[in-house]
Amino acid sequence: MSLTLENVSRVVDGVPHIDGANITFEAGSFNVLLGRTLAGKTSLMRLMAGLDKPTEGRILVDDRDVTDESVQRRNISMIYQQFINYPNLTVRENIASPLRIAKLPENEIDRRVQETAAMLRIEPLLKRYPLELSGGQQQRTAMARALVKDASLILFDEPLVNLDYKLREELRAELRDLFKERNCIAVYASTEANEALALGGVTTLLHEGRIIQSGPVMSVYRQPVNVTAAELFSEPPINLIDGRVTATEVTFDECAHHPLTRELERLSPGEFRFGIRPSHISLVPQNDDDLELAMTVELGEISGSETFMHVTNNHFELVLQLMGVHEYHTDTPIKVYLPISKLFVFGHDGSLVHAPSRLTRE
Repeated sequence: MSLTLENVSRVVDGVPHIDGANITFEAGSFNVLLGRTLAGKTSLMRLMAGLDKPTEGRILVDDRDVTDESVQRRNISMIYQQFINYPNLTVRENIASPLRIAKLPENEIDRRVQETAAMLRIEPLLKRYPLELSGGQQQRTAMARALVKDASLILFDEPLVNLDYKLREELRAELRDLFKERNCIAVYASTEANEALALGGVTTLLHEGRIIQSGPVMSVYRQPVNVTAAELFSEPPINLIDGRVTATEVTFDECAHHPLTRELERLSPGEFRFGIRPSHISLVPQNDDDLELAMTVELGEISGSETFMHVTNNHFELVLQLMGVHEYHTDTPIKVYLPISKLFVFGHDGSLVHAPSRLTRE
């Protein structure tokens, strides 16, 4: 089954929630909708599910128009942020509930419940009630209820956001494995770029109700079509610096100069915006083409095994994502090293004009 949205828009009380969405989700694909809060992810999923109808456009399943079909007539499952389980039913009966509604034979219900519970490693919990479960076990139960239907379309609306870090990592890995052998369409909404990278598959970037870019996850990461795409697919957000290319060098706000590299020689002289991901800036030189910058520490945020360091000079600010714990006092002079080979270059209209050829995820 393929699912296609053709020029789909939805306007609520004069406010556009989705604006001219055109996209196809292929059978057997795992898809991530990546965007900030209120970007339109849930709105788009509700349209796919048939919970809402578009103001304009069509929704097709295998070239069949289902725009006006109710959610009851569509073979879909949806999993939300909240742990939505029936508190008065055991885990077994929670998982079995959609199959009982479909009036499947009892032996078929038992078989599917056992298989799905085994897949999600909750077989020992089948006799328990939801209030006797941990958060991760409750979410696994909700996922099992969605998966047991063998739906053609499964929608995940930020299902792991309320779980702790360890559980999120564990369930992400399980999700990837679960869908390797299923021929359904899986669509997963997230606000986190790192989660999209971890899940893989196809990533679609949403911003203010519009689809900005869609494609294989690493392709979108390495080749963001514009500044907005680069900002959405960088965590922390990509650093942006105004600069200029001349016949011989690249300059940043006239305070830093570097000879043109072979890659940047292809650019026509002029004004550009340069992007560099926080993880690519370092405190010691890493490459022959690193540009040394004299900066001052504004703030250091220690987050687990990482440090997010905010530095500034009289012309621009940068954020560094550093492995390990780095303690620097505010206003401490510091030198940072920016690799010219990992620069993104954007034109006046914000569109990408150059992406690093050697870029890898770090």
